[in-house]
Amino acid sequence: MRLRVLFLCFAISLPAVAAPLAVPDQGPALRIQGSNTIGAALGPALVKGLMEHQGLQGVHSEPGDGANEQRVVGKTRQGKTVTIAVAAHGSSTGFAALKNNRADLAAASRPIKDSELVDLESLGDLKSPEAEQVIAIDGLAIILNPRNPLNTLNTEQLAQIFNGEVSTWEALGGIGGAIHVYARDDQSGTYDTFKELVLSRRGKPLAGTAQRFESSEALSDAVSHDPQGIGFIGLPYVRQAKAVAIVDGDSQPMLPLTSLIATEDYPLSRRLFFYLPPSSRNPWARALVDFTQGSKAQAIVAANGFIAQQVQAIGVAPRPSMPDDYQALARDAQRLTVNFRFEEGSASLDNKARQDLQRVVAYIRSHGKLDKQVTLVGFGDAKNDPQRAALLSKLRAMAVRRELVKRGVVPRDIRGFGAQMPVAANTADEGRIKNRRVEVWVY
Repeated sequence: MRLRVLFLCFAISLPAVAAPLAVPDQGPALRIQGSNTIGAALGPALVKGLMEHQGLQGVHSEPGDGANEQRVVGKTRQGKTVTIAVAAHGSSTGFAALKNNRADLAAASRPIKDSELVDLESLGDLKSPEAEQVIAIDGLAIILNPRNPLNTLNTEQLAQIFNGEVSTWEALGGIGGAIHVYARDDQSGTYDTFKELVLSRRGKPLAGTAQRFESSEALSDAVSHDPQGIGFIGLPYVRQAKAVAIVDGDSQPMLPLTSLIATEDYPLSRRLFFYLPPSSRNPWARALVDFTQGSKAQAIVAANGFIAQQVQAIGVAPRPSMPDDYQALARDAQRLTVNFRFEEGSASLDNKARQDLQRVVAYIRSHGKLDKQVTLVGFGDAKNDPQRAALLSKLRAMAVRRELVKRGVVPRDIRGFGAQMPVAANTADEGRIKNRRVEVWVY
Protein backbone atom coordinates (compact mmCIF):
# COMPACT_ATOMS: atom_id res chain seq x y z
CA MET A 1 0.00 0.00 0.00
CA ARG A 2 1.47 3.34 -1.05
CA LEU A 3 0.86 6.11 1.44
CA ARG A 4 1.62 9.82 1.36
CA VAL A 5 1.40 12.29 4.21
CA LEU A 6 -1.04 15.10 3.55
CA PHE A 7 -1.44 16.92 6.84
CA LEU A 8 0.80 17.91 9.70
CA CYS A 9 0.83 15.63 12.71
CA PHE A 10 -1.09 16.33 15.89
CA ALA A 11 -0.65 15.00 19.40
CA ILE A 12 -2.07 15.59 22.84
CA SER A 13 -0.57 18.68 24.44
CA LEU A 14 -0.02 18.56 28.16
CA PRO A 15 -0.25 21.63 30.36
CA ALA A 16 2.87 22.87 32.04
CA VAL A 17 3.70 21.14 35.30
CA ALA A 18 2.01 23.13 38.05
CA ALA A 19 4.68 22.72 40.70
CA PRO A 20 8.20 21.27 40.86
CA LEU A 21 8.37 17.64 41.89
CA ALA A 22 9.84 16.77 45.25
CA VAL A 23 13.48 15.71 45.23
CA PRO A 24 14.54 12.88 47.58
CA ASP A 25 17.30 13.60 50.07
CA GLN A 26 19.27 10.57 48.91
CA GLY A 27 19.21 8.05 46.08
CA PRO A 28 17.66 8.43 42.63
CA ALA A 29 14.35 10.22 42.24
CA LEU A 30 13.24 7.46 39.87
CA ARG A 31 14.52 3.98 38.96
CA ILE A 32 13.61 2.55 35.55
CA GLN A 33 14.52 -1.00 34.55
CA GLY A 34 13.68 -3.21 31.61
CA SER A 35 13.78 -3.13 27.83
CA ASN A 36 17.07 -2.53 26.05
CA THR A 37 15.09 -1.21 23.08
CA ILE A 38 13.70 1.57 25.28
CA GLY A 39 16.51 1.95 27.79
CA ALA A 40 19.41 2.32 25.37
CA ALA A 41 18.38 5.76 24.10
CA LEU A 42 14.62 6.47 24.09
CA GLY A 43 14.09 6.10 27.84
CA PRO A 44 16.96 8.42 28.80
CA ALA A 45 15.84 10.92 26.16
CA LEU A 46 12.31 10.98 27.60
CA VAL A 47 13.75 11.37 31.10
CA LYS A 48 15.84 14.33 29.91
CA GLY A 49 12.73 15.85 28.37
CA LEU A 50 10.81 15.55 31.64
CA MET A 51 13.68 16.98 33.69
CA GLU A 52 13.98 19.97 31.38
CA HIS A 53 10.18 20.34 31.47
CA GLN A 54 10.58 20.50 35.25
CA GLY A 55 13.05 23.36 34.89
CA LEU A 56 16.16 21.41 35.85
CA GLN A 57 19.46 22.74 34.56
CA GLY A 58 22.54 21.06 33.08
CA VAL A 59 20.66 17.86 32.32
CA HIS A 60 23.04 15.17 31.06
CA SER A 61 23.69 11.42 31.06
CA GLU A 62 26.46 9.60 32.89
CA PRO A 63 27.51 5.94 32.75
CA GLY A 64 25.84 3.77 35.36
CA ASP A 65 27.33 1.06 37.53
CA GLY A 66 27.23 -1.62 34.83
CA ALA A 67 26.90 -2.22 31.10
CA ASN A 68 23.66 -0.91 29.57
CA GLU A 69 23.06 1.28 32.61
CA GLN A 70 23.12 5.07 32.88
CA ARG A 71 22.11 7.94 35.10
CA VAL A 72 20.40 11.11 33.91
CA VAL A 73 21.41 14.01 36.14
CA GLY A 74 20.23 17.60 36.50
CA LYS A 75 20.15 20.36 39.11
CA THR A 76 17.30 22.40 40.53
CA ARG A 77 17.57 26.18 40.58
CA GLN A 78 18.46 25.81 44.25
CA GLY A 79 21.46 23.65 43.29
CA LYS A 80 20.05 20.31 44.44
CA THR A 81 21.06 17.32 42.31
CA VAL A 82 18.34 15.11 40.81
CA THR A 83 19.27 11.67 39.47
CA ILE A 84 17.15 9.17 37.50
CA ALA A 85 18.65 5.71 36.99
CA VAL A 86 17.97 3.71 33.82
CA ALA A 87 19.00 0.04 33.48
CA ALA A 88 18.39 -1.73 30.15
CA HIS A 89 18.82 -5.50 30.47
CA GLY A 90 15.59 -6.73 28.85
CA SER A 91 11.85 -6.42 29.43
CA SER A 92 11.56 -9.36 31.81
CA THR A 93 14.13 -7.79 34.15
CA GLY A 94 11.90 -4.74 34.54
CA PHE A 95 9.02 -6.75 35.93
CA ALA A 96 11.38 -8.69 38.21
CA ALA A 97 12.76 -5.38 39.47
CA LEU A 98 9.26 -4.12 40.27
CA LYS A 99 8.62 -7.24 42.33
CA ASN A 100 11.90 -6.85 44.23
CA ASN A 101 11.41 -3.10 44.73
CA ARG A 102 14.52 -2.33 42.68
CA ALA A 103 12.54 -0.24 40.18
CA ASP A 104 9.70 2.26 40.25
CA LEU A 105 8.81 1.90 36.57
CA ALA A 106 9.20 -1.02 34.17
CA ALA A 107 10.06 -0.43 30.51
CA ALA A 108 8.88 -3.21 28.19
CA SER A 109 8.97 -3.79 24.46
CA ARG A 110 6.18 -6.37 24.73
CA PRO A 111 2.97 -6.61 26.78
CA ILE A 112 3.16 -7.93 30.31
CA LYS A 113 2.67 -11.71 30.48
CA ASP A 114 -0.17 -13.33 32.42
CA SER A 115 2.37 -14.99 34.72
CA GLU A 116 3.94 -11.59 35.48
CA LEU A 117 0.51 -10.07 36.14
CA VAL A 118 -0.17 -12.76 38.73
CA ASP A 119 3.32 -12.39 40.20
CA LEU A 120 2.82 -8.64 40.67
CA GLU A 121 -0.79 -8.68 41.90
CA SER A 122 0.27 -7.09 45.18
CA LEU A 123 1.21 -3.91 43.27
CA GLY A 124 -2.25 -3.58 41.69
CA ASP A 125 -3.63 -4.36 38.24
CA LEU A 126 -0.78 -3.68 35.80
CA LYS A 127 -3.18 -4.10 32.84
CA SER A 128 -5.36 -1.19 33.99
CA PRO A 129 -5.40 1.93 31.75
CA GLU A 130 -3.49 3.91 34.39
CA ALA A 131 -0.76 1.28 34.72
CA GLU A 132 -0.18 0.13 31.13
CA GLN A 133 1.03 3.06 29.07
CA VAL A 134 1.95 2.76 25.40
CA ILE A 135 4.76 5.25 24.84
CA ALA A 136 5.66 4.54 21.19
CA ILE A 137 5.20 2.13 18.31
CA ASP A 138 8.07 0.13 16.91
CA GLY A 139 8.43 -2.34 14.08
CA LEU A 140 10.64 -5.40 14.14
CA ALA A 141 12.67 -5.19 10.97
CA ILE A 142 13.97 -8.38 9.40
CA ILE A 143 17.44 -7.45 8.27
CA LEU A 144 19.83 -8.94 5.74
CA ASN A 145 23.23 -8.03 4.48
CA PRO A 146 22.82 -5.24 1.87
CA ARG A 147 24.24 -7.51 -0.84
CA ASN A 148 21.56 -10.19 -0.30
CA PRO A 149 19.21 -10.08 -3.37
CA LEU A 150 16.06 -11.21 -1.50
CA ASN A 151 13.51 -8.44 -0.87
CA THR A 152 10.46 -10.28 0.55
CA LEU A 153 9.91 -13.06 3.10
CA ASN A 154 6.74 -14.40 4.70
CA THR A 155 6.30 -15.20 8.37
CA GLU A 156 6.23 -18.96 7.69
CA GLN A 157 9.63 -18.71 6.01
CA LEU A 158 10.93 -16.65 8.93
CA ALA A 159 9.87 -19.35 11.39
CA GLN A 160 11.64 -22.00 9.33
CA ILE A 161 14.80 -19.90 8.98
CA PHE A 162 15.12 -19.00 12.64
CA ASN A 163 14.23 -22.54 13.70
CA GLY A 164 16.92 -23.95 11.42
CA GLU A 165 14.57 -25.98 9.19
CA VAL A 166 15.59 -23.84 6.21
CA SER A 167 19.35 -23.57 6.35
CA THR A 168 20.47 -22.26 2.96
CA TRP A 169 19.66 -19.14 0.97
CA GLU A 170 19.20 -21.29 -2.14
CA ALA A 171 16.16 -22.94 -0.49
CA LEU A 172 14.52 -19.49 -0.50
CA GLY A 173 15.41 -18.73 -4.10
CA GLY A 174 18.47 -16.71 -3.17
CA ILE A 175 22.19 -17.26 -3.22
CA GLY A 176 24.94 -17.38 -0.61
CA GLY A 177 25.03 -20.86 0.89
CA ALA A 178 24.42 -21.46 4.59
CA ILE A 179 22.17 -19.03 6.49
CA HIS A 180 23.72 -17.45 9.60
CA VAL A 181 21.02 -16.63 12.18
CA TYR A 182 21.42 -13.69 14.57
CA ALA A 183 19.01 -13.06 17.48
CA ARG A 184 18.62 -11.01 20.65
CA ASP A 185 19.12 -12.71 24.02
CA ASP A 186 16.46 -14.34 26.20
CA GLN A 187 16.04 -11.24 28.41
CA SER A 188 15.10 -9.09 25.43
CA GLY A 189 11.55 -7.89 24.76
CA THR A 190 12.55 -7.77 21.10
CA TYR A 191 13.22 -11.50 21.25
CA ASP A 192 9.98 -12.10 23.17
CA THR A 193 8.05 -10.24 20.47
CA PHE A 194 9.71 -12.14 17.63
CA LYS A 195 9.17 -15.43 19.44
CA GLU A 196 5.47 -14.65 19.96
CA LEU A 197 4.76 -13.26 16.48
CA VAL A 198 6.81 -15.75 14.47
CA LEU A 199 8.16 -18.80 16.31
CA SER A 200 5.64 -19.71 19.02
CA ARG A 201 2.70 -19.22 16.66
CA ARG A 202 4.08 -22.18 14.72
CA GLY A 203 5.35 -24.16 17.70
CA LYS A 204 9.00 -23.71 16.78
CA PRO A 205 11.94 -22.90 19.08
CA LEU A 206 14.86 -20.73 18.06
CA ALA A 207 17.73 -22.66 16.49
CA GLY A 208 20.41 -23.52 19.02
CA THR A 209 23.04 -22.33 16.55
CA ALA A 210 21.72 -18.74 16.54
CA GLN A 211 24.25 -16.14 17.65
CA ARG A 212 22.72 -14.14 20.53
CA PHE A 213 23.20 -10.47 21.42
CA GLU A 214 22.24 -8.24 24.34
CA SER A 215 22.93 -5.13 22.26
CA SER A 216 20.67 -4.17 19.35
CA GLU A 217 23.44 -2.17 17.70
CA ALA A 218 25.91 -5.07 17.86
CA LEU A 219 23.42 -7.48 16.27
CA SER A 220 22.64 -5.11 13.41
CA ASP A 221 26.29 -4.44 12.71
CA ALA A 222 27.05 -8.18 12.71
CA VAL A 223 24.37 -8.82 10.06
CA SER A 224 25.49 -5.89 7.91
CA HIS A 225 29.02 -7.35 7.82
CA ASP A 226 27.93 -10.96 7.11
CA PRO A 227 26.74 -11.69 3.53
CA GLN A 228 25.00 -14.84 4.82
CA GLY A 229 23.42 -13.20 7.88
CA ILE A 230 19.79 -12.58 8.86
CA GLY A 231 18.46 -11.07 12.07
CA PHE A 232 15.55 -9.22 13.64
CA ILE A 233 15.87 -5.82 15.25
CA GLY A 234 13.90 -2.80 16.46
CA LEU A 235 13.31 -0.22 13.73
CA PRO A 236 15.85 2.39 14.90
CA TYR A 237 18.63 -0.20 14.76
CA VAL A 238 18.54 -1.19 11.09
CA ARG A 239 21.64 0.98 10.62
CA GLN A 240 23.69 -0.31 7.65
CA ALA A 241 21.65 -3.51 7.14
CA LYS A 242 18.81 -4.02 4.64
CA ALA A 243 15.19 -4.44 5.74
CA VAL A 244 12.93 -6.76 3.71
CA ALA A 245 9.15 -6.65 3.11
CA ILE A 246 7.10 -9.08 5.20
CA VAL A 247 3.95 -11.01 4.30
CA ASP A 248 1.68 -12.57 6.94
CA GLY A 249 -1.06 -14.89 5.70
CA ASP A 250 -2.98 -13.17 2.91
CA SER A 251 -1.62 -9.70 3.66
CA GLN A 252 0.17 -7.59 1.08
CA PRO A 253 4.01 -7.47 1.34
CA MET A 254 4.84 -4.66 3.75
CA LEU A 255 8.11 -2.88 4.42
CA PRO A 256 8.58 -1.47 7.93
CA LEU A 257 7.36 1.98 6.78
CA THR A 258 6.40 4.66 9.28
CA SER A 259 2.79 4.84 8.07
CA LEU A 260 2.24 1.07 8.19
CA ILE A 261 3.80 0.75 11.63
CA ALA A 262 1.81 3.72 13.02
CA THR A 263 -1.44 1.92 12.14
CA GLU A 264 0.06 -1.37 13.35
CA ASP A 265 -0.79 -2.95 9.99
CA TYR A 266 2.83 -4.02 9.43
CA PRO A 267 2.94 -7.69 10.51
CA LEU A 268 5.84 -7.25 12.91
CA SER A 269 4.76 -3.97 14.49
CA ARG A 270 4.76 -3.77 18.27
CA ARG A 271 4.01 -1.41 21.11
CA LEU A 272 6.54 -0.06 23.59
CA PHE A 273 5.34 0.33 27.17
CA PHE A 274 5.94 1.88 30.53
CA TYR A 275 4.28 -0.05 33.37
CA LEU A 276 3.53 1.99 36.48
CA PRO A 277 2.21 0.01 39.46
CA PRO A 278 -1.11 1.47 40.70
CA SER A 279 0.33 1.28 44.21
CA SER A 280 3.18 3.64 43.27
CA ARG A 281 3.61 6.81 45.30
CA ASN A 282 6.60 8.05 43.32
CA PRO A 283 5.68 11.45 41.83
CA TRP A 284 8.47 11.29 39.25
CA ALA A 285 7.15 7.99 37.89
CA ARG A 286 3.65 9.40 37.42
CA ALA A 287 5.03 12.61 35.93
CA LEU A 288 7.13 10.69 33.39
CA VAL A 289 4.20 8.51 32.34
CA ASP A 290 2.00 11.58 31.86
CA PHE A 291 4.77 13.44 30.02
CA THR A 292 5.25 10.60 27.51
CA GLN A 293 1.69 11.03 26.20
CA GLY A 294 2.21 14.69 25.28
CA SER A 295 3.39 16.27 22.05
CA LYS A 296 6.86 17.18 23.38
CA ALA A 297 7.58 13.60 24.38
CA GLN A 298 6.17 12.16 21.17
CA ALA A 299 8.52 14.46 19.24
CA ILE A 300 11.34 12.88 21.27
CA VAL A 301 10.01 9.43 20.29
CA ALA A 302 10.20 10.37 16.61
CA ALA A 303 13.65 11.93 16.99
CA ASN A 304 14.91 8.61 18.39
CA GLY A 305 13.76 6.65 15.36
CA PHE A 306 10.54 5.17 16.75
CA ILE A 307 6.99 5.90 15.58
CA ALA A 308 5.24 8.65 17.50
CA GLN A 309 1.59 8.29 18.44
CA GLN A 310 0.69 11.41 16.54
CA VAL A 311 -2.28 11.61 14.25
CA GLN A 312 -1.61 12.23 10.57
CA ALA A 313 -3.86 12.12 7.53
CA ILE A 314 -2.47 10.01 4.72
CA GLY A 315 -3.58 9.42 1.16
CA VAL A 316 -4.07 5.78 0.22
CA ALA A 317 -3.61 4.79 -3.41
CA PRO A 318 -6.54 2.64 -4.60
CA ARG A 319 -5.56 -0.88 -5.73
CA PRO A 320 -7.58 -3.35 -7.81
CA SER A 321 -7.40 -5.86 -4.95
CA MET A 322 -9.38 -3.51 -2.70
CA PRO A 323 -13.21 -3.74 -2.51
CA ASP A 324 -14.89 -1.21 -4.81
CA ASP A 325 -16.38 0.77 -1.90
CA TYR A 326 -12.97 0.96 -0.24
CA GLN A 327 -11.37 2.20 -3.48
CA ALA A 328 -14.02 4.92 -3.67
CA LEU A 329 -13.29 5.92 -0.09
CA ALA A 330 -9.56 6.08 -0.85
CA ARG A 331 -10.25 8.40 -3.79
CA ASP A 332 -12.46 10.78 -1.77
CA ALA A 333 -10.94 10.83 1.72
CA GLN A 334 -7.72 10.46 3.71
CA ARG A 335 -6.99 7.87 6.36
CA LEU A 336 -5.77 8.78 9.85
CA THR A 337 -2.70 6.94 11.12
CA VAL A 338 -4.65 5.29 13.92
CA ASN A 339 -6.32 1.90 14.03
CA PHE A 340 -8.60 1.36 16.98
CA ARG A 341 -8.17 -2.11 18.40
CA PHE A 342 -9.94 -3.99 21.16
CA GLU A 343 -9.23 -5.97 24.28
CA GLU A 344 -8.86 -9.68 23.63
CA GLY A 345 -12.25 -11.38 23.50
CA SER A 346 -14.05 -8.09 24.09
CA ALA A 347 -15.79 -5.22 22.30
CA SER A 348 -14.06 -2.77 24.65
CA LEU A 349 -11.32 -0.52 23.32
CA ASP A 350 -7.86 -1.47 24.55
CA ASN A 351 -5.63 0.86 26.57
CA LYS A 352 -3.90 2.39 23.56
CA ALA A 353 -7.24 2.99 21.84
CA ARG A 354 -8.48 4.92 24.88
CA GLN A 355 -5.51 7.28 24.58
CA ASP A 356 -5.94 7.46 20.81
CA LEU A 357 -9.54 8.63 21.21
CA GLN A 358 -8.22 11.84 22.74
CA ARG A 359 -5.71 12.30 19.94
CA VAL A 360 -8.23 11.63 17.18
CA VAL A 361 -10.83 13.97 18.67
CA ALA A 362 -8.20 16.69 19.09
CA TYR A 363 -7.14 16.26 15.46
CA ILE A 364 -10.72 16.31 14.17
CA ARG A 365 -11.57 19.37 16.24
CA SER A 366 -8.44 21.28 15.20
CA HIS A 367 -9.20 20.60 11.51
CA GLY A 368 -12.88 21.59 11.73
CA LYS A 369 -14.24 18.13 10.94
CA LEU A 370 -16.61 17.57 13.86
CA ASP A 371 -19.80 17.41 11.77
CA LYS A 372 -20.13 14.53 9.31
CA GLN A 373 -16.58 14.70 7.99
CA VAL A 374 -15.50 11.30 9.37
CA THR A 375 -16.16 7.75 8.18
CA LEU A 376 -15.36 4.74 10.37
CA VAL A 377 -14.39 1.48 8.69
CA GLY A 378 -14.45 -1.79 10.61
CA PHE A 379 -12.68 -5.07 9.82
CA GLY A 380 -12.67 -8.51 11.41
CA ASP A 381 -11.53 -12.10 11.03
CA ALA A 382 -13.53 -14.75 9.22
CA LYS A 383 -13.46 -17.71 11.64
CA ASN A 384 -15.17 -19.68 8.84
CA ASP A 385 -18.21 -17.35 8.93
CA PRO A 386 -17.88 -14.33 6.59
CA GLN A 387 -21.37 -13.05 7.42
CA ARG A 388 -20.54 -12.99 11.12
CA ALA A 389 -17.29 -11.18 10.37
CA ALA A 390 -19.15 -8.57 8.32
CA LEU A 391 -21.61 -7.95 11.16
CA LEU A 392 -18.95 -7.78 13.87
CA SER A 393 -16.78 -5.44 11.81
CA LYS A 394 -19.66 -2.99 11.61
CA LEU A 395 -20.43 -3.38 15.31
CA ARG A 396 -16.83 -2.49 16.13
CA ALA A 397 -17.13 0.64 14.02
CA MET A 398 -20.35 1.47 15.90
CA ALA A 399 -18.53 1.08 19.22
CA VAL A 400 -15.96 3.67 18.13
CA ARG A 401 -18.75 5.89 16.82
CA ARG A 402 -20.41 5.93 20.27
CA GLU A 403 -17.17 7.07 21.89
CA LEU A 404 -16.65 9.81 19.31
CA VAL A 405 -20.23 11.06 19.63
CA LYS A 406 -19.73 11.37 23.40
CA ARG A 407 -16.86 13.72 22.61
CA GLY A 408 -18.73 15.88 20.13
CA VAL A 409 -17.82 14.19 16.84
CA VAL A 410 -20.71 13.27 14.53
CA PRO A 411 -19.46 10.74 11.93
CA ARG A 412 -20.78 10.79 8.40
CA ASP A 413 -20.90 7.03 7.98
CA ILE A 414 -19.82 3.66 9.35
CA ARG A 415 -18.93 0.68 7.18
CA GLY A 416 -17.99 -2.91 7.78
CA PHE A 417 -15.73 -4.85 5.43
CA GLY A 418 -15.70 -8.07 7.40
CA ALA A 419 -12.66 -10.28 6.85
CA GLN A 420 -11.55 -8.49 3.69
CA MET A 421 -8.10 -6.88 3.45
CA PRO A 422 -6.41 -8.79 6.31
CA VAL A 423 -3.20 -7.36 7.72
CA ALA A 424 -2.25 -10.59 9.49
CA ALA A 425 -2.89 -14.32 9.31
CA ASN A 426 -6.17 -15.49 10.86
CA THR A 427 -4.60 -18.76 11.99
CA ALA A 428 -3.61 -17.48 15.46
CA ASP A 429 -5.10 -15.21 18.12
CA GLU A 430 -2.45 -12.54 17.59
CA GLY A 431 -3.31 -12.25 13.91
CA ARG A 432 -7.06 -12.21 14.52
CA ILE A 433 -6.64 -9.42 17.09
CA LYS A 434 -4.74 -7.32 14.54
CA ASN A 435 -7.43 -7.92 11.91
CA ARG A 436 -10.17 -6.77 14.30
CA ARG A 437 -9.68 -3.06 13.78
CA VAL A 438 -11.44 0.20 12.97
CA GLU A 439 -9.93 2.74 10.60
CA VAL A 440 -10.74 6.46 10.66
CA TRP A 441 -11.14 8.38 7.39
CA VAL A 442 -11.62 12.16 7.06
CA TYR A 443 -12.97 14.26 4.19
